[in-house]
Amino acid sequence: MIMKQRLALIVLLLFKLTFSVAQDKTIAGEFIVEPPTLICLGFEWYITGDDNRNASVEVKYRKKGDLKWITGHPLLRIGNEKSGTPEWNYTTENMFAGSIINLESDTEYECKFLLTDPDCTEGLTEISKTIRTRKEPEIYSNGNIRHVYPKGWEGERIEPSYDGLLHAYYGYPRYADWILTTDPVEAGDIIVVHTGEYKADYKNYRDYHGLTFDGTYFFTQDGTAEKPITIKAAGDGDVIFDGNASAVLFDLTAADYHYLEGITFRNTEVAIRAGLMNAYGCNGLTVKSCLFENIGIGIQGQFEGSRHFYIADNTFIGREDTNMAYHTKLENGKKVQRLASYYAVKVHGQGHTVCYNSVSYFFDGIDICTHSKPETNPDKKAVSIDFYNNDFFVCNDNFIEADGGNHNIRILRNRGINSGQQALSNQPVLGGPVYWIRNVIYNSGNASTFKFWGMYPSGMVMYHNTSSGIFTRDDKPGSNVHSRNNLFLPSDDADLPSLGLYTYTSYSTLDYNGYRKRDPFIGYHAPGQDSIYDFNENHNPKRYQTIKDFYENTSQEKNGIVVDYDIFTKANAPKFKEFNQKNKAKGNAYPIYSFDDLDLTLKKNAKVIDKGVVLPGINTNYTGKGPDLGAYEYGMEIPHFGPRNLPNTLTEQEK
Repeated sequence: MIMKQRLALIVLLLFKLTFSVAQDKTIAGEFIVEPPTLICLGFEWYITGDDNRNASVEVKYRKKGDLKWITGHPLLRIGNEKSGTPEWNYTTENMFAGSIINLESDTEYECKFLLTDPDCTEGLTEISKTIRTRKEPEIYSNGNIRHVYPKGWEGERIEPSYDGLLHAYYGYPRYADWILTTDPVEAGDIIVVHTGEYKADYKNYRDYHGLTFDGTYFFTQDGTAEKPITIKAAGDGDVIFDGNASAVLFDLTAADYHYLEGITFRNTEVAIRAGLMNAYGCNGLTVKSCLFENIGIGIQGQFEGSRHFYIADNTFIGREDTNMAYHTKLENGKKVQRLASYYAVKVHGQGHTVCYNSVSYFFDGIDICTHSKPETNPDKKAVSIDFYNNDFFVCNDNFIEADGGNHNIRILRNRGINSGQQALSNQPVLGGPVYWIRNVIYNSGNASTFKFWGMYPSGMVMYHNTSSGIFTRDDKPGSNVHSRNNLFLPSDDADLPSLGLYTYTSYSTLDYNGYRKRDPFIGYHAPGQDSIYDFNENHNPKRYQTIKDFYENTSQEKNGIVVDYDIFTKANAPKFKEFNQKNKAKGNAYPIYSFDDLDLTLKKNAKVIDKGVVLPGINTNYTGKGPDLGAYEYGMEIPHFGPRNLPNTLTEQEK
C-alpha cells in the first residue's frame, strides 16, 4: 500500500513538472508583417506558453545590400493584460510585437528576428523578412489634366476647362438634381483648381456647383497607389472651398487613392470625411499642404478597414477659445464640455502617417478612433500608425490620443503647449506597443502628461520625453508600462505626485528618469513580488518622499534623479491656480503660454546630460558619454515641428 502511494506521488510530481515546463516553454506561432509606413516597420509574433514571461525576441536589420547588421529594439512581450468598461472587456493575445523606427522611405530592408527562452522553445524561432518602406505618395506625372475655374471667371482659360469641381470630376455640368456621369476622371488624372472662392448656395435648386440641399462634394471614382486622382491648387492664388456652414464639405468615403494639395477648407463642420466606424471608408488618402480654418473637424477617417493615409504639412485652426485652455465650462452652474471644434485628424485602420502638421484651437488634436468595441480581426485592428513632428497649440482635452490602438503605434517627436487635460492619452491602448518617443509637452493643464484613465491601457513605452506635467496619476491603472530617459517637471501648483503609476503588472518598469521634487513626490502601486498580474482594483497607491526610498521598496528607478527647471536653456514652471481663480466663473480654465518664450534645450552643464541608458534602435546616435535625459540631446539640432514650408515656430495665424 505504501509503495503504491509513493508511486502515485511520484507520478503526480512528474505530471506537475511536465505541465509546468510545457507552460513555461515558448511555442512559436504566426508571424505577421504589418503594412509598412514611410519610416517604420511593424511586426507581430504570436506564441503559446511562456507563462513566466522570460522569453525574448532579438531584432536586427540592415538596408538590403549593406554588410553591417544594426541591432533594433527588442519586440515587446505582451499577453493577458486586461482592458475594459462595464460594457466591454478585452484580453490581450499572447504574443510579441514591436517596430523598427526612423528608417528611410522607399527603401528595402532585411530584417531578422530570433526568439529565445531559457525554458526551451518549439517551432520556428528564427525568421528573416525583406520589406520595403512605403514611398511618399506622388502625383502621377503622366496624368491627364483638367482645369477648374470658379463662377464668374473672366480671365483666359486653359483647356480642357470646367465650371466647378464636380463638372471636372464627373464630366457633366451639374445643376438641380441632374447627377449624370459622362466623362469621369480616371486613375492618374489631375484636376487643377484655379484661384477663387468655391462656395455653393446649396439650397438654391439650380446653383452653379451642383450641391443641391446638402452642400457636400461626393467623390466616387478610384485611383491607385501609383496613379492617384489628384485635386490640387493651380498656384495662381488661394483656392478656397467655403462650406457655407454645411455639415460635410468633401466626402471621400467611396473614393480610394485621392491626392489633395494646396487647398483651403473653411466654414464647415467636417472638412473631409474619409471613413465611418463600422460602416465604410477609403484607402490611400493623401492630404498635403492644405489649410483648414473655421471648421469643427478637419479629417474624419474612422473606418477600421482603411489603409495608407498620408496627412502631412497641413495647418488646422479650430474655433476654440484663443485666450485660455478649458477642460470644462460652466453653463447654468453645471460643468459641460462644449465643443466648438472637435479634432483635427482622426484615423483607424492600418499603415497611416500623420506628420508635420500644425494644430491649434481644437478639443483634441490628432487621434486614433475609439468609437467601437476592440477589434479581434487582425485585418481591422489599429496597427502600424505613425504620428510624428506635429505641432500643437491649445487643445482643451488631449494633443494626441493613441486610444483604440492595438499594436505598433509610433508617436515620435511631437511638440505641444497648453492642453486642458492630459496631453498624451492611452485610453485605452490594447496591448501595444505604443511608442511615445522624444515628445515635448509644456503646460499640460493641472494634470498628468500621460493619460491612463478608466479603461486600463496596456503596452505603453515612453522614451526621451520632456514634459512640464507629472508622469501620470497614481490612481489610474495601466499595465505593461515602460519608462526610460524621460523628464517630468510639474508646476508649482500641481497637487499630484511627480511620479505616479498604478500598474496591474509586476513587469512594468521605470528607470533613468528625471523628476521635479514635489510634495507628494512619488505615488506607486504594483502587484506583490509573487504575482505577475493583479487586476483587483482594491488597492491604495503608496507614497514615497525620495527616489532612494522608492527604489529600496520597489526596485524601480535605481538610476532615477531629481531635476528642476534650471536644466533648461530658458524655462520656468507654468502656473495655474491664480489664473484659474480669476476665471473661476468660466470653469476649469488654464493660462496660455507660447513656445516663443521657451527654450527646452539643455544647458551646457545640465545634470541630466549623459545620464540616460542606451536603448538599441532608439538613441544610439547620442553625442556624449551616454544619452541625455529628455527629448533633446545636447549639441544636436532640434527637430522641425509643423509644416515644413513654415519656420520652426508657431504658425503665422497663431502669432
